[in-house]
Amino acid sequence: MHRRGAPAYRRLTAAAAVMLTAGAVAGCQTKGTGAQEPLIRVSKAPQQAPAEPPSKPSAKPATKTAPPPTTRAPKPAPPARPAAQSAIRMAPGSRGENVRELQARLRQLGLFDRNPTGYYGSVTAGSVTAFQKQRGMPRTGKVTEPVLTALRARTHQPTRTELHPTTSRPLDAPDPRCMTGRALCISKSSRTAAWMVDGTVRTAMDVRFGSDYTPTREGQFKVDFKSRHHVSTLYHTPMPYAMFFSRGQAVHYSSDFAARGYAGASHGCVNVRDKKAIAKVFNQIRAGDKVVVYK
Repeated sequence: MHRRGAPAYRRLTAAAAVMLTAGAVAGCQTKGTGAQEPLIRVSKAPQQAPAEPPSKPSAKPATKTAPPPTTRAPKPAPPARPAAQSAIRMAPGSRGENVRELQARLRQLGLFDRNPTGYYGSVTAGSVTAFQKQRGMPRTGKVTEPVLTALRARTHQPTRTELHPTTSRPLDAPDPRCMTGRALCISKSSRTAAWMVDGTVRTAMDVRFGSDYTPTREGQFKVDFKSRHHVSTLYHTPMPYAMFFSRGQAVHYSSDFAARGYAGASHGCVNVRDKKAIAKVFNQIRAGDKVVVYK
């Protein structure tokens, strides 16, 4: 029985395999008309992951372009300092002993027609300009080291009397009548008075005179009398240290002259503005001494 059943068994096994194959194929069909699609042969090679599409190049971050460097204009070079020898030593407005010495030296050369005052004004500037013109220097009216060097080479060191004279203007040459005896010698040209004994000046003073309407008389006179605390009986003004010499005209101290200078005038008297100087002369002069007024 076993032998008879073997072929049948084999046939049954083969039929079952055919059925299994048909069921497997039926599971891969697409739905539709029912027509059988051809079998698709699948490669045994391992499948690779599909390549990703190439990514678009990422936009680079915008780089800020640095502005071109600004070129600053070079700073102008500072002006060169004047050489030490060209530095201004004195100029209009300067004051002091250096100015006084400058004026005394210029006076030695005949370029400054006043006594030193220690103030650098227009007169001093004009004198410096005249000296610069003589020496072929720039005519600035200001004193530099080269100007001082040239001036010192042509003058001597001023004496104390030259630096500190008793009057603001130089004394005039004395009148011959003043060269003998005791005389108060008064020059209208230099506007100075000199108390002289035997031709030697003892004291000098700045003076001013009467106006054109009341002029101071000229000539040789003598001291008639003195009055220390005199007051004018005509004008009722003080006349300290009065020394009368010609019918009511006198030499005396004037506070107006001391305050206003030559802006004013007297009524014919000879005004003195240095109170100490006139007091000294008043104590020395005697009645009968000469008074000489001249131009």
